[in-house]
Order: sequence, then structure tokens, then C-alpha cells
Amino acid sequence: MVNTSLYFITAALYLLLGLRDFVSRQPVPVETPTCQPVWRAQSLLLLTLMVHALLLHRVLFASHQMVLSLGNSLSLVGAATVAMYWMASFRCRLGILQSVLMLIVAGLVLAPLLLPAEKPVEYSHLLTFKIHLVISLMADGLFGVAALHAILMSIMEQRLHDHDRPFTPLGALPSLVAMDVLLFQMIWVGFLLLTATLVSGIFFSEALFDKPLVWNHKVIFSLLSWIIFAGLLMARQLWGIRGRRAARWTLAGFVLLLVGYLGSKFVVEILLHRG
Repeated sequence: MVNTSLYFITAALYLLLGLRDFVSRQPVPVETPTCQPVWRAQSLLLLTLMVHALLLHRVLFASHQMVLSLGNSLSLVGAATVAMYWMASFRCRLGILQSVLMLIVAGLVLAPLLLPAEKPVEYSHLLTFKIHLVISLMADGLFGVAALHAILMSIMEQRLHDHDRPFTPLGALPSLVAMDVLLFQMIWVGFLLLTATLVSGIFFSEALFDKPLVWNHKVIFSLLSWIIFAGLLMARQLWGIRGRRAARWTLAGFVLLLVGYLGSKFVVEILLHRG
């Protein structure tokens, strides 16, 4: 068992990071693009992420078992999103949405305490599954950052068309063109990771269940998400899709991934009250 104080320490670190950005943020014109990493903030975020990783390792792995309950899965997705954001933020920060992300993940860290249903799963090929899980979480995390990025782009585009409100508390940001390029770079990398997740899932399923592929809701929703992102990338190449339309499809693909990863756990552990 993990001491509950580690949960609250991790959540408090995220909370402080989120509140720090809210308090220190000054409104700036959206027309003045800058995209420079703040090294002190990056270091604090990395430290918090390492504490979160320590917590997850202690909670998830015991001998050859993994405790992938709904609460732990929510915390995992939160950590993966922060990790992908930390890497992406060396190129560009998400303004006030970084604060929102920190506050959301602070809540997700405490989810295992509120949703304590434990479901240890024993895997004989644990290393293989860990590799598959890491790739899957990297894809989910990167698409989570892309979804936040898409929301930010939509807000910026709306503000640019609102002449009565030329200033915004979003923080120092690059131009919409640069944001658009960065969004599709993230989608490309996330798409490759999602493809690797689906391919490795086939091999993992064969090693674990002696079946080449188990057609459950997770596979179906992941496949639908893959189709959406493949279509979005194709539309980008053929018709130059961008802006709000690209943002909507990015959000749709991410929601499908979340439903696939967390949907059955919510139904089984919360609605049906099964551990």
C-alpha cells in the first residue's frame, strides 16, 4: 500500500503550479507572438512529474501484477499528458491552458482515493505489456496536448475576430500559423504512436490470449480514432484543412481515445460496482 500522503503531495505540487501561473499571468496582446521556454517553470514541472511517476510506479506494479483500476487509469492518462506537454513546451507553452491542465491533473492524481476499486491483473508477459502500455500512454498524452492546443487555437481565432476584446489572458503565444503547424506536427507523431499501439496490441493479444486480436470496445474506439486522425492528415495534405475544422476533428479523435481507454472501466467499476 502507498501512503496516502504521497497522493496529496503530488496533487499539491500540480495545484501550486497551476495557481502560480494564474496569479503571475499578465494579459498580453495576441498579436505579439513569443514562444520561449521558462527554465525555472520547466524544472518545477519536471520535478512534479517525477514525483507523480514514483507514485504511479508504487501503485501500479506489484510483482507480476498491475492494478489498472479506473482511478489509476485516470492518473496515468494525466501523467502521460503532462509528460508529453513538458516535452512539447520546450517549443511552445499553452498559455493559461497550462494552468488549467495542472489543475485538472491535480484532481486526477486523487482519483484513486475517490475510486478505490482495485483490480490486480496478472501478466506472464509483463515486460511486453509495459512496452505496449507506455506507447499507448504516449499516444494518449500527446493527443491530449494536441486537444488542448486545438482549444487554444479556437479561442485565439475567436478573439482575433472579436474587435471589442483585443487583449486576452492567454499568455505569450506564437501566431496562429505557427500554432497550426505545431498542431499537425503533434498529430503526426501521435498518429505514428497510435499506429504502433494498434500493431503492438495485436502481438500482445496473441501472447496473452492466444488470439491475434480481441475485438473489444477499446480496439474499436482506437481504430475509429486512428481513422479520424488518418483522415485529418490526408485532408491536410490534399485540401490544407486548418483552423477550427482541424481543431474539431482533433478533439473528436481524442474523445474517442478516452472513451476507448476509460469507458469500460467506468461502466464496470462505477455503474456496475465491480472491482
